[in-house]
Amino acid sequence: MNIEQVAQICHMANKSYCFSIGDRSQQPWDEAPDWQKQSAINGVKFTLRTLEKGEEPSPAASHESWLEEKRQAGWSYGRVKDQVAKEHPCFVPYSELPLEQRLKDYIFIGIVKAFWLAEHPV
Repeated sequence: MNIEQVAQICHMANKSYCFSIGDRSQQPWDEAPDWQKQSAINGVKFTLRTLEKGEEPSPAASHESWLEEKRQAGWSYGRVKDQVAKEHPCFVPYSELPLEQRLKDYIFIGIVKAFWLAEHPV
């Protein structure tokens, strides 16, 4: 499995979903900043590690992994996403995310799991 290709597909699905809820801030993969691409790659790796342990990936754990990655990179909460100030409105515990933001984690995990299952049929 090519992890970067899976991350690109996850990114494109996220971009499409965001567009459907009025968020037009997501760039196409080729125009996305490197930190954003790496974040998607890290999300794929996190989900695959969970699956390799025989565990079901949870959207909350996926978000918490993303949150820790952002914390280590110096990000904090902000009302609007600002990559220069490193502020993000989703920089909150999973339980505090609005449903429309939680759905992104479900979609991401579903895509990675589909690729996983294609290589590891039950």
